[in-house]
Amino acid sequence: MKEKKNRIKPFTFKIDLINKTLSNPDSHIVRKLSSMKNQYLDETSYNEMIKKEDTVIYEVYEKLVPEIEGELIQGLSIVHAGKVGKEYFMTKGHFHSVLETAELYFCLKGYGYMMMETPEGDCLAEELLPYTALYIPRGWAHRSINAGSDDLVMLFVYPAHAGHDYATIETRGFRKLIIEDNGSPKMIDNPKWK
Repeated sequence: MKEKKNRIKPFTFKIDLINKTLSNPDSHIVRKLSSMKNQYLDETSYNEMIKKEDTVIYEVYEKLVPEIEGELIQGLSIVHAGKVGKEYFMTKGHFHSVLETAELYFCLKGYGYMMMETPEGDCLAEELLPYTALYIPRGWAHRSINAGSDDLVMLFVYPAHAGHDYATIETRGFRKLIIEDNGSPKMIDNPKWK
């Protein structure tokens, strides 16, 4: 068999749930409160929090491969526990740049939701519990939300050529939000959705 360009060798990696990391990650992304401007409903609470501290909201560790069709990027997503007003800490959320690509998440620790929606307006929030796998079909934007008191830790796998379209969500937001209501998570319409 002829060796193809960009072919990589098989590899393994370990997930360290105590330290919430991967062995030898190729990338470590840290998203702080300042990178979530205009994403939370309660802007007053957001502004008060950011004046006190630029809190780390979530982190992503990745094992990188060539960003070509046929390869898979995998990694670990950690959404820390906390709230801005009544809204739980969450990821920025995104569509894939190649809209026709899917993603798989496997919850390892914590409690939360995956908020998802299509460009046509279908909305769905799936509960995330340890040892729950979530398949996100092509065409669905997605955002991880930590509704628990501990870190929400998930393994993810997606096509390496998928890319990320954060701009659509940054501009429009999601149609639905998950907030704390009387001590429990509740899905509501997003009054700021454009």
